[in-house]
Amino acid sequence: MTKNKAKNKSISTSPPRGMRDFLPLEVHRRFYAIEIIRGVYESHGFEPLETPSLENISVLSGKYGEEGDRLLFKVLKRGDKLETALSKITAPASEKKAEGGASSGEGLADLGLRYDLTVPLARVIAHNRGKFPRLFKRYQIQPVWRADRPAKGRFREFYQCDVDIVGSHSPAVEVDLLEAAAEALQALGFDDFIIRLNHRKLLFGMLSLAGIEGEKAISAVTALDKLDKVGVDGVKKELEERGINQESIKGIEPLLNAPTGKEALTYLKPICMDNKDAQEGLEETRRIVELMENGPAGEQLAIDPCLARGLDYYTGAIFEIQSPALGVSLAGGGRYDNLIGMFSGEDVPACGVSLGLERIIKIMEELMLFPEVQTCPHLLVTSWSEELLGRSIELARLFRKAGLSVDTHFDPGKLGKQLKYAETKSIRFAAIIGPEEDQKDLITLKDLSTGKQETVSFKGALEQITSAFQIMGGAF
Repeated sequence: MTKNKAKNKSISTSPPRGMRDFLPLEVHRRFYAIEIIRGVYESHGFEPLETPSLENISVLSGKYGEEGDRLLFKVLKRGDKLETALSKITAPASEKKAEGGASSGEGLADLGLRYDLTVPLARVIAHNRGKFPRLFKRYQIQPVWRADRPAKGRFREFYQCDVDIVGSHSPAVEVDLLEAAAEALQALGFDDFIIRLNHRKLLFGMLSLAGIEGEKAISAVTALDKLDKVGVDGVKKELEERGINQESIKGIEPLLNAPTGKEALTYLKPICMDNKDAQEGLEETRRIVELMENGPAGEQLAIDPCLARGLDYYTGAIFEIQSPALGVSLAGGGRYDNLIGMFSGEDVPACGVSLGLERIIKIMEELMLFPEVQTCPHLLVTSWSEELLGRSIELARLFRKAGLSVDTHFDPGKLGKQLKYAETKSIRFAAIIGPEEDQKDLITLKDLSTGKQETVSFKGALEQITSAFQIMGGAF
């Protein structure tokens, strides 16, 4: 026995690094935030969708850029398939490639935990061609996983709250998505945020004007995406490390030093004159700004010509919602017109935005934006004796039918212990049915917050409880 206890002490009860347990109050708060977001999404006509936690590794690989692909959680093949894959790899090569080599990882792994909710959506659309309307609006609220290094506010498992529109090239798509995201944040209590807007055509067109094209342009975008973290000098240094020559780095200085606001449209217009993609990107951006002008998020919109968002699948408008006061990002997204075609072979336009639930909840806690929520039952029905246990259970059923949240104590006798249980759970009321109450078809109702108790009818008890919680008035 002692030996077993010693062994158990060596087992850590902490969850894996970067992952968390959520206790009841935390879960209630998450439900609160999710329901508000869900309500806003559905008010815009978005429909729910869910996908598996695991995807085939071929679906995930090559969609997220060089850094994103390194953060995929890969799942090893099982049984004979794993043995076969291992037998094809010599030990030294295996050790070398396992450090970061995609080919070795793909050979040993056939599945991966989903990295985001966008690529799974693209797969679903391709797999179910003909089952969706031409214009499909979906929302999805599920966890994703990234093999990142855990840090404060950075987790390996976290929820995303996505809305996407598939089937239209119209800039009204971006407007609908951005307004849905903005309305959700406003409904949660956020009133200070900026929607940073840019366009990949504009970005790559300006890189082309500086002589940066092809693979070097993709590499440069990864560096530009860090501008707000490392500054202009930091971006220039990384561009140089990535093999971009000094002449080209100098050529994108107008981009690095561009104003961040609606005035950027005027600033960029003459610079974009010599590149068709840049002109198209600028015009599409101008149209989005125009359509959003009188909407719920028009005042929050700002052009940011250096916003890059490093995911490889973006093709058009890209955006990020930030809180300047808090210095954090609350949401991000963009247009990805080619992603679904990677699976279906057909061009299908699509665009989406994702709210970062974990960060939003953390900020709401810090700013005390959560209302006081009922996290415990309204009432405990006690158990007087084994003979009256059935009566207690029946009473609990009646209260539940009336709309109350009701706990029951399962061990008859020792009333003081049962009332102590109610207090530890912050349950305000206790219903007691002893032999005398049972004979008269009455209930002794005790308010544990005041200690006051009285014997009343079921109707009288129900009125007291609902009045205390203002249930009938809708405040609860």
